[in-house]
Amino acid sequence: MLRLAGWLAVTVVVVVGLWQFAGMGWISALLLAVFIASTLLYWGSYLTKRIARAVLAIFIVASGVFFMVRLLPGNPVDVYIAKLTAEGVPYEDAAAQAAAFYSFDPGTPMWQQYLDYLWGLVNGDFGTTLSHIPVLEKIGHHLPWTLFSVGLALIISVAIGLLLGMVMAYRRGGLIDHSVSAIGSTLHAIPNYLLALIIVVIGGVQLRLFSLSDIRGTYTAGQEPGFSLVFLQDALYHASLPILAYVLTTVGTWALIMKASTTQALGEDYVMVARARGLGGGRIGAMYVGRNAVLPLVAQIATQAGFVVGGAIFVEIIFAYNGIGYALYNALNDRDYSLIQGLLLIITITVVFANLLADLSYGLLDPRIRTSGKEVDS
Repeated sequence: MLRLAGWLAVTVVVVVGLWQFAGMGWISALLLAVFIASTLLYWGSYLTKRIARAVLAIFIVASGVFFMVRLLPGNPVDVYIAKLTAEGVPYEDAAAQAAAFYSFDPGTPMWQQYLDYLWGLVNGDFGTTLSHIPVLEKIGHHLPWTLFSVGLALIISVAIGLLLGMVMAYRRGGLIDHSVSAIGSTLHAIPNYLLALIIVVIGGVQLRLFSLSDIRGTYTAGQEPGFSLVFLQDALYHASLPILAYVLTTVGTWALIMKASTTQALGEDYVMVARARGLGGGRIGAMYVGRNAVLPLVAQIATQAGFVVGGAIFVEIIFAYNGIGYALYNALNDRDYSLIQGLLLIITITVVFANLLADLSYGLLDPRIRTSGKEVDS
């Protein structure tokens, strides 16, 4: 069933691509697409099968996002009219202003909206926002800030967590082991947005360690964006609290996972053989224990990287950090369908791509996963 669904998804994508970009007729494009899709899904390699499944996942989620967004109460026109009438504008005038301002027509049939949506995605057109800005341009304005803050936090958290995990495994039952386990488990149980609120209340309000008005946003007003040391320092200053919230809530998890994986690796026969050969502890830890202990974490690290884009919504709202999460929050309030669809689709693509990267990394790190072009499903 999965292969059939994947075959259909790849066929649709290839047909539209050949017809649109290669100028082929529908019949010729369909026949060629059937041949290509069959080859990829039934006789393809480990790589092509994973790519086909990724395409299928994106297609399913893109369709689901389209219909779920339209289940939200109200539409952009109604929200705008309600906002104007709340300010005292007569309903007739508010409706006229909404019709003139928005290109969205709530009377368009759902099936036509869906076909237009898919056609736009195939052509790389995500539509325009309610403020008549291309969605991709809007996303390009917010995405770098989320990648900067959460991406940097992920790198710091994984690096510290893996190092602590190996130390905990080598010194099981010691002070470091018990302390990191207790603190890491406690912080992991706290949602990152709740920890962000604690940081604001305690650090900003009670202890006055930082100015809430100065640290909000992505950079200081009047600061000229650019690749300069001054701007980088300013950007790091504004991203420091979101990064702190992300690191504190995740570093303990990576440490505990790495501890369990390292402990298991220390009990393997190849470690005892390496010790019997007289190899140094540092070499054994780096070449034998560490390398094999990290392997089970590859998929989790890659998957967590996929959630970098979408896992910052509430934290960015608390700190008014102008990233993807903050943009999605505003788009939901305004019922900006095109922007919501574009943001959620970007989040989906990052997650799917991260999982695909994890599969490919497994294949490179452990050749047993693919043998002679055939995959071994776990």
